[in-house]
Amino acid sequence: MQRRTMIIAEAGVNHNGNCARALALVEAAARAGADVVKFQSFRADKLATAEAAKASYQQATTGTQHSQLEMLRALELREDDEQRIAAACAKASITYMSTAFDADSATHLVERIGVSTLKVGSGDLTNAPLLLHLARFRLPIILSTGMATLAEVEQALGVIAFGYLREPTAQPMAADFANILLDRETWTELRSKLTLLHCTTEYPADPQSINLRAMATLSNAFGLPVGFSDHSRGIHVAAAAVALGATVIEKHLTLDRNLPGPDHRASIEPDELAAMIANIREVEASLGDGRKIPAPEEIANRSVARRSLVATSAIRSGELFTERNLGVKRPGDGIPPTEYWSYLGKKADRDYAANEALEP
Repeated sequence: MQRRTMIIAEAGVNHNGNCARALALVEAAARAGADVVKFQSFRADKLATAEAAKASYQQATTGTQHSQLEMLRALELREDDEQRIAAACAKASITYMSTAFDADSATHLVERIGVSTLKVGSGDLTNAPLLLHLARFRLPIILSTGMATLAEVEQALGVIAFGYLREPTAQPMAADFANILLDRETWTELRSKLTLLHCTTEYPADPQSINLRAMATLSNAFGLPVGFSDHSRGIHVAAAAVALGATVIEKHLTLDRNLPGPDHRASIEPDELAAMIANIREVEASLGDGRKIPAPEEIANRSVARRSLVATSAIRSGELFTERNLGVKRPGDGIPPTEYWSYLGKKADRDYAANEALEP
């Protein structure tokens, strides 16, 4: 059976730096039926330089008068805010998660808040020092792979595996990350702890750029659970991803798409999130176990929809069955049509009226 897909409502920075709005996003995600609500933990000065440019979608949504660094500063949450948000998640029975963009933020999430899973954004897939720091907590990791090649994903897996399996004091060389992937133990560990999310890093992502079949490519290449971080418009692509095997769906959530900020326009609102989750649960129920056998509900319909051998005209006892007097018609509770040829040329053992079903 298809395992239940984890639904992550990506609140991200859609709180606009306001803790009250972050708490409202928690409530909205919980009411919609999400399993997880995820935020972003960072200190802007550790994330970007003053010269770092905004992405084109960020320029379109927040303008060009401020730098990326200034934008990020306005979107930070304080550590005590994160603790309040995590407490609200516990009260609402929804899992708190946050993407850590620096080592100190990750340590705070693990040691102070007690998160059970770590999330890595696509932009940090090549950030080997951060990946190593995260892996050394030896917690499950969800790794987004937007903008990446298979070779870059493989390199990231080597770093994470080194963090999982080697002593925290071990100082790696680049070759160590490749070599550790040659061990069977490594892949057992990765399969138990790591999920790869296919992703298109554009907000919103056009259908032509989404390439859902890349999930299968990731799965076939690495043998790890896969999911989909959905930046598409609307809610239908996420359900398609589940049908293709996604075990995790991540989707941006906002309280109002018209709010100022970089991600609101590419997010869905609470009623859309609820509809998306309902669609996904229906898709899961529809996938079944893959065995080609009649569903219990179909059994009663067999006799209605299928056919049996019947006399197409009156037949006297001892008369031969021929193509002119033998046919197949509903209902299907008599001799099956596969026996048609075995009756041709045989003698009828009694009289049959036209349209009367043959008896064995």
